[in-house]
Amino acid sequence: MIPLLIVAHGNLGDSLIQCASYVLGQRPEQLESLDLSACEDPGEMLERARAQIARLDQGEGVLILTDVYGATPCNTVCRLIQHEQVEAVAGVNLPMLLKALTYRSDNLQELIRKAVQGGQGGIMYILPRDNETECC
Repeated sequence: MIPLLIVAHGNLGDSLIQCASYVLGQRPEQLESLDLSACEDPGEMLERARAQIARLDQGEGVLILTDVYGATPCNTVCRLIQHEQVEAVAGVNLPMLLKALTYRSDNLQELIRKAVQGGQGGIMYILPRDNETECC
């Protein structure tokens, strides 16, 4: 099983983990978060992320999910993916996380594909309907 690390602003990572735990009925194993507000500076965030990756990695790599491409958490993550078997996807949302949790027994490249697909597929414009029909 490939571990997941969410690196994001504020408590987004913890909130996503709580939501996924609710949906799945239990907290998933090997799923952690690192939030920007817990670190004094980007260097500290980088060192904490390296320590988490070292602790999580069981030899199959680690997939990092981050929030905003180009922001400080993502820029920190970019310095981590230079290491073998550490990959990252930006734009994390709950559908992406749930898809990643579902397919972590696959190889890392397939997991990345499924996570991106889940994140993109979870974004939908909801068309207005009359009050008598359900939305979804």
